[in-house]
Amino acid sequence: QPQLAESGGASVQAGGSLRLSCVISNFMINSRCMAWVRQAPGKDREAIAAIYTGNDAQYYADSVKGRFTISQDNDKNKVSLQMNNLKPEDTAMYYCASKSFSLRCGGTWYARDGYNYWGQGTQVTVSS
Repeated sequence: QPQLAESGGASVQAGGSLRLSCVISNFMINSRCMAWVRQAPGKDREAIAAIYTGNDAQYYADSVKGRFTISQDNDKNKVSLQMNNLKPEDTAMYYCASKSFSLRCGGTWYARDGYNYWGQGTQVTVSS
């Protein structure tokens, strides 16, 4: 069974930075759409960034574009999310998610129902 383990969440002040990591076990991340999805209290899960590891194509929600960067490390079977200039509205539980092998991110990368595998999440809290 594939396992995704997130880490790096913390409490920071607005304007600060964090780097989240997702280490994947029991499958290789090559040729997969990997995403970061967040859920704020009382809100639905929102996909904010995705990467297709086959060609490094990246996708971002408007809310994080220019502040967050998703990246892959195939040697470590890991996907990361660099978050800069954090805002209080970024406060949420952040999940790593994966589509099935060879499925590209494409035009539906933001649809959380398209992801088959999920981690347990890591909490990010941004104070003003």
